[in-house]
Amino acid sequence: MQVLVRDNNVDQALRVLKKKMQREGVFREMKQRRSYEKPSERKTREKSEAIRRARKLARKQAIREGLLPAPPKKKLPERKPPLPQTAARPAG
Repeated sequence: MQVLVRDNNVDQALRVLKKKMQREGVFREMKQRRSYEKPSERKTREKSEAIRRARKLARKQAIREGLLPAPPKKKLPERKPPLPQTAARPAG
């Protein structure tokens, strides 16, 4: 995995790296490997994850086909308008 640092902006490069690692599931895998997982527990976990993925896919497909109503969209809070700028007062 490679991340370019532009204009000595290390903070931005770190954010990009974290996002890439998140997408690839590195953090989740590190969390799982902190302790030993028995093969039977691993099989159970993977099976439940597969069931969850299948249900999610079926739900999305049913929504696309119109069999289920689409979930309501979350409304973003309205932003306050900026305060009007006043003219600078002369020092005196």
